[in-house]
Amino acid sequence: MNQQTISQKFELEGIGLHTGSMVKMTCIPAEANSGINFKRIDLEGQPQIAAAITFVDSTFRSTCLKKQDVMVSTTEHLLSALCGLGIDNLTIEIDGPEVPILNGSAEPFVTAISKAGITTQEATREYLELDETIEFTDPTSGAHYLYLPTETVEESEITSIIEYNSKVGRQVAVYNNTVSYHEEIAPSRTFVFVNELEELHRKGVIKGGRVDNAIVFSHKDFPQSKVKELAAHFNVDENIIVDNGILNGLTLNYPNEPARHKLLDLIGDLYLLRMPIKGKIIAKRPGHTGNVAFAKFLKTEYQKRKKLRGKPLYNPADEPYLDIEGIKSYIPHRYPFLLVDKIIEKSDTHVVGIKNVTANEEFFMGHFPDNPVFPGVLQMEALAQTGGILALTSVENPSDWNTYFLKMDNVKFKKLVKPGDTMILKMELMGPIRRGIFQMQGTVYVGNSIVSEGELTAQISKKASVVAKDKA
Repeated sequence: MNQQTISQKFELEGIGLHTGSMVKMTCIPAEANSGINFKRIDLEGQPQIAAAITFVDSTFRSTCLKKQDVMVSTTEHLLSALCGLGIDNLTIEIDGPEVPILNGSAEPFVTAISKAGITTQEATREYLELDETIEFTDPTSGAHYLYLPTETVEESEITSIIEYNSKVGRQVAVYNNTVSYHEEIAPSRTFVFVNELEELHRKGVIKGGRVDNAIVFSHKDFPQSKVKELAAHFNVDENIIVDNGILNGLTLNYPNEPARHKLLDLIGDLYLLRMPIKGKIIAKRPGHTGNVAFAKFLKTEYQKRKKLRGKPLYNPADEPYLDIEGIKSYIPHRYPFLLVDKIIEKSDTHVVGIKNVTANEEFFMGHFPDNPVFPGVLQMEALAQTGGILALTSVENPSDWNTYFLKMDNVKFKKLVKPGDTMILKMELMGPIRRGIFQMQGTVYVGNSIVSEGELTAQISKKASVVAKDKA
């Protein structure tokens, strides 16, 4: 699927839930691959901050982004709307530190986006996708998350499960491709419990709280004196408590509106990954703190697996492209310096070798006694030998040629290689071979880990004896 932005800019204005200040926001179409970005036009230089998990600063009652001294809070409802409508790229100019709360849901944002129109862009959308089931529990909030892979994007689904010791009780809400985000998720409003309001009011974090932008659930055991005090603060009749336990007299849009709003928040917080998720997510007791921790966990797992996407498949039972004798016909290395046991893949642009590490390697006597570690420089040598085979397939009579190192760049050693490990040696051409010089990206895998990598440059040249014979 392709990326999208809005067709024309639109403006929204409202009060900030926590600051109580009026703020104006202008959403402007953005180029493909630019992502969602906030621009604080009220600050000198109009600094920008990307809507990215990297910049989450606080998750107390909302999700706040901060980069150096630039801050934008209460981003979750807007981001949820953008995700729900498939908006990948957008610039959000804002003249204050907080996205307006409006009616406490994502519906006003969805309505404005729909009126502005949606434009499909040429760039392809990238999805966060993992290849196995993973679980995560946030140690701070206790929220629990489960990710399940799916075959297609259309099978993706997010489930929110909440449970409160109150009239809200246990609720479940689900979002998938059969559910209209606009009609079934976006109108779900933020909520708070009456026994939380006193502390929030004391901390001054709900200065913009009004009877029309949040649902306030009551508790039977909450003192009437406190209800009276808080009702006065919200300018509502203290007796306005309807059958479903709502203090401010609102009627629920759905019987499970709290669960739907937690789902709305979860969708918004996860969109800080800057890409939609392919897979099923089940969240128990989700909240901003847990959502952000889970998003960071997903990002780490995704990045690890993304690096491993290029890992060659190796089945020891498969017939190799070259066995050890075949390798000897290409390169002059012999015991104890022949560091490739077989070649399992080869194309015009890449080659894959195997090195089975045993305790009998000669260098283990000194590297190190009682702690055998395969030297990193020899890992690079094993890569070079593997790459040399690819280079030598481009010439006639490869046994007449030698391969010499010229340089190594961006070399990284990430994990120890020990006896019993099987190294998968992958070399990929970074450009065409010119005048016998070739540059390759080398990667060494052990199991599901990259243990080392680097850019290797080498040159093939005819052996001196062959050159002399040619001249003669």
